[in-house]
Amino acid sequence: MNAQGAGKAQARVRAVARPVANHLWRFQLEGFERLPVDGPAILCPNHVSFLDSAFLMLHVPRTISFVGKAEYMDSWKTKYLFPALGMIPIDRAGGDKSQAALDTAERVLRRGELFGIFPEGTRSRDGLLYKGRTGAARLALKVGCPIFPVGVIGTREIQPPDAKVPKLRMECTIKVGRPVNVQRYRQRGGEEHLLLRQITDELMFEIRQLTGQEYRNVYAGKTAETEPTMAAKVGVVTDTSVSREMASA
Repeated sequence: MNAQGAGKAQARVRAVARPVANHLWRFQLEGFERLPVDGPAILCPNHVSFLDSAFLMLHVPRTISFVGKAEYMDSWKTKYLFPALGMIPIDRAGGDKSQAALDTAERVLRRGELFGIFPEGTRSRDGLLYKGRTGAARLALKVGCPIFPVGVIGTREIQPPDAKVPKLRMECTIKVGRPVNVQRYRQRGGEEHLLLRQITDELMFEIRQLTGQEYRNVYAGKTAETEPTMAAKVGVVTDTSVSREMASA
């Protein structure tokens, strides 16, 4: 299937599934008024549960396309359903196979739609927040759209790793943070790979502020016992403090 992003099917499913989800779980939504009513934007949540993208998709006010692991296309249960709901399959092996998904995401953004991607690249199995990959920053610079950090809290408790079914009557909080202005970085100039890393580090700092997770400066799925962890400090963040804090990460 040649996935092209979310369409009418997602809107229909959202209309039916949102009230059902609100009956089964308690949702606290913060900062959703920050999202633009039209035009392209990238939403970047932390990733601790299978439910993260589903809960965010149900509650954003507009249609949103998400990248999801290509392995979902191997199962008859999800092969047609997930792309119909807006999943863009991505091969996590990297290279040209991963680029195809990002090309589709670019087309979604140039249509003026929302696009969601987990900057960590995969689920955090221990609940920590891991170093972000630069795909979202690259897309934002190319299209010229903002990146919104999103903090999802509670989904790990609702459906922990390897759990087959979610627990009911529990609470989930979804916070949309202040947008990362990528144009500010473009104006600074410099080598592109450094700009992408700086944007991504600011993004991960903002996500950490929203969730309170400990941060590890390694990519998810890799172990580095010597890497320090840092507890998030909730408070007002300035551009200067972002740069200083992430430099020490």
